[in-house]
Amino acid sequence: MTDQIQRFLIDSTNVRGEVTRLEQAYAEVLNRHEYPATINNQLGELLAAVALLTDTVKLDGTLSIEVRGSAAVNLLMAESNPGGELRAIARLAEDAVLPSGDESFRDLVGDGQIVITLDPREGRRYQGIVAIEHDSLAGCLETYFSQSEQLPTRLWLAADGKHAGGLLLQRLPDESLNQDDDAWDRATHLASTLADKELVELDSTTLLTRLFHEETVRVFDPKALYFGCTCSRSRIAGAIASLGAEELREIVAEQGGIETQCHFCHTLYQFSALEVEGLIEDPSGDTPTLH
Repeated sequence: MTDQIQRFLIDSTNVRGEVTRLEQAYAEVLNRHEYPATINNQLGELLAAVALLTDTVKLDGTLSIEVRGSAAVNLLMAESNPGGELRAIARLAEDAVLPSGDESFRDLVGDGQIVITLDPREGRRYQGIVAIEHDSLAGCLETYFSQSEQLPTRLWLAADGKHAGGLLLQRLPDESLNQDDDAWDRATHLASTLADKELVELDSTTLLTRLFHEETVRVFDPKALYFGCTCSRSRIAGAIASLGAEELREIVAEQGGIETQCHFCHTLYQFSALEVEGLIEDPSGDTPTLH
């Protein structure tokens, strides 16, 4: 299983973690778009991050990370759910000129904010917002955890266009679990020795063994991750209906119908004039389908 996330604990301490590695799901995202290599790398880091956060907060619903920038890249977005489905997209500013060389996350997105949205199947939707004040996505997300979750959290993210990987360490508040006062400092120091190449190329067992070979690490069953898109004809129909009757009829008069494409997976959706009229008459109902 090349695409997975694995939870682990360091025994006799209050240090827990998650490690993830992506290959096929990452390739599925990139194959649907033609982004420059530096964008591909940032999307890989974002996919790893959204997988780590979803598993960490144990949300029964959808979690998304949306980077809203002010520079060449004005949007990076990734989404995950408990089933292990991942998707991501990037949007470049009009007439954007990407910096040359080895661009950092901050070089590409400039100033702005990161919005983390937790959308549970039941209960209220929650959003956390953090300013882009670090050179790396990992640094920004660590700030989010310190502000919103109030748990010491460290993140390491890397991607090379073919593989993406991520490691998250968190110190739990329950001191009764901890029999080693130096455990957190030691674990984060060891993780900081991790090279990007190791993070994207090593499987979780090898990586954890290499980092924490002097610790007793308890690992849990890995969970598979996949590319998956939540778009559907009914959801697209709902978005179209929200445009309103006047605008919809103008589009139909000009084009004879409506054709739109999912930004994430590029699935094409077509609605005839009759189907559009059905949406106008009953925006919450199913559109009639001609056979």
